[in-house]
Amino acid sequence: MDMNRPLADRIRPKSLDEVVGQRHLLSPGKALYNLISTGDIPNLIFYGPSGVGKTTVASIIASATNRSLRRLNGTTASTQDIKDIVAELDTFSAPNGILLYLDEIQYFNKRQQQSLLEFIENGKITLIASTTENPYFYIYPAILSRSTVFEFKPIESKEILPAVERGFDFLSQENGVETELGQGVAELICESSGGDVRKALNGAENCFYASPTIDGKKEITLETARQLTQNSAVKYDRGGDEHYDIISAYQKSMRGSDADAALHYLARLLEAGDLPSACRRLVVCACEDVGLAYPQIIPIVKSAVDIAMMVGLPEARIPLADAVILVANAPKSNSGEAAIDAALADVRKGGCGTVPRQLQNKHFDGEDAEVKGQFYEYPHNYKNHWVNQQYLPDNLKNRSYYTYGDNKNEQAFKAYWDKIKACNDNGEK
Repeated sequence: MDMNRPLADRIRPKSLDEVVGQRHLLSPGKALYNLISTGDIPNLIFYGPSGVGKTTVASIIASATNRSLRRLNGTTASTQDIKDIVAELDTFSAPNGILLYLDEIQYFNKRQQQSLLEFIENGKITLIASTTENPYFYIYPAILSRSTVFEFKPIESKEILPAVERGFDFLSQENGVETELGQGVAELICESSGGDVRKALNGAENCFYASPTIDGKKEITLETARQLTQNSAVKYDRGGDEHYDIISAYQKSMRGSDADAALHYLARLLEAGDLPSACRRLVVCACEDVGLAYPQIIPIVKSAVDIAMMVGLPEARIPLADAVILVANAPKSNSGEAAIDAALADVRKGGCGTVPRQLQNKHFDGEDAEVKGQFYEYPHNYKNHWVNQQYLPDNLKNRSYYTYGDNKNEQAFKAYWDKIKACNDNGEK
């Protein structure tokens, strides 16, 4: 036994019955359980935070297949590593094909993912990939379409407890000492792990080795556990753990005008040192969710973000907190986002059409033009700087994308332009 390996690896479960949590996937009758039981394994993508069993389940699947197992990690693997695996196909070293376990697939670029596609499609490579990031953002669509995605979820602390207790028993046997846990030690380690079994087992191992051995016995106190687990509950980190969940909750809390919740998720981002995500999502929220209801907020938030990036942490928390509270309390409107999304939908459907002649950037007519002249009406030549003329292509000329929001600001715009257009509809100069 290699005692330098983390405890989580040394006591990794060998069967599905030993895996803690993930009952929504691994209970008898569930789809993933049934797939593993039949041994007919399709391409799989395991999505979820770290330390919740993705690698463990993949290892159990690998041990049950008669294919040659190869492992790659997206953070370190190169295109040459992929080529080396492909070169083994149809050789004596991989007569039945290869089962490739690719951890952190989100770090593979598009070209690297595409290089696997042909062999995934013909079945010579069965891919089991894991990722802490949202696969629909980071994984090449052609890979996704040929794979089945299963989401692994954070594990309840009560489900982690048996693993922690088993870890302490294992360490006791491995080191030949008796271990006595103080009341609440195991529970504290589980609660501080943020649903991450690996983190809980690391905490147990740290507590074990940090406690002195007296007369062949280790007494692990609650105080020792508190000292070694006080910072471990920060589940989100810049490497991607629950990345999309945290930033999604951050923006949705601002959108929902809950300043307290927004500050909570901001604190989690900042505690993990992820200043860029905190700033980026704050700016997006100001534009997307406040928008035209209070357009002045956009340069205000941009200034707060600039200050935060200039001073860095920990001082950056102050302008960001001000901006988050402002966004949460501001009136809301998504009319701008809805308008551009409607316009994009038309463009993506091919609904473009020819730019009207009066708007084209040319001042001559071909011989085929039946009516010559550009006929552009310059709005500043007319009363109130507006004239009624067609701007959209003919096939979209009656299309309306923007609907005024029901807030004070946009309703003021609407009242102004309703009045102007009613007065100027005759083209009065």
